[in-house]
Amino acid sequence: MQIHVRSDSTPIYQQIVDQVRHRIVAGLLKPGEEMPTIRGLAQSLRVNPNTIQRAYRELENEGLVEKRRTRGTFVSESPTRQGVRERRRLLIPHVDHLLVRAEGLGIDFDELVDLLDKRRQKILSDQELSS
Repeated sequence: MQIHVRSDSTPIYQQIVDQVRHRIVAGLLKPGEEMPTIRGLAQSLRVNPNTIQRAYRELENEGLVEKRRTRGTFVSESPTRQGVRERRRLLIPHVDHLLVRAEGLGIDFDELVDLLDKRRQKILSDQELSS
């Protein structure tokens, strides 16, 4: 798992939580998938294992990962309400941006909804053709 740690003001554990959370809610990490060990991830990121442990604990508190005794940490099998809430929270800035852009271009809400529906149909059609 590729995690990039920046040297900005965001705490390292929070950067790890944010990146893992994004991968889980985006479906890049699948339910039941094993997470890297605390020690292994700490070594690859060159951080203290306590940093990884804190990040995993926060993800566990959010219901995104679960510890299995003696086996390690895994992506939760079933999406929790927090997982659904988190996906929505991640999408809200994009929706807000789209609404502001549409308003700026003089596209009313009904026209925007129609455009979204047409684009969705196109994407679904393209996905069917490619599979």
